[in-house]
Amino acid sequence: MKTLKCDLCDHEAQGETFEEWMNALKPHYAETHADVMQSKKGTPEEMQAGMMKWMADNKTRFDAVK
Repeated sequence: MKTLKCDLCDHEAQGETFEEWMNALKPHYAETHADVMQSKKGTPEEMQAGMMKWMADNKTRFDAVK
């Protein structure tokens, strides 16, 4: 089981896999950081590219934890 902090605050979430960790983090992100999510507006392509980068960055963070 890996425990990582949110990329925006000290909230921690746990998961055996990256997908489990992201699912554990989603409710926190939606509740606490909805303003950040709303500020990422743009074309559908820009929003998709931003989401893919965010996911890749977080996967790198998750994979780095032993």
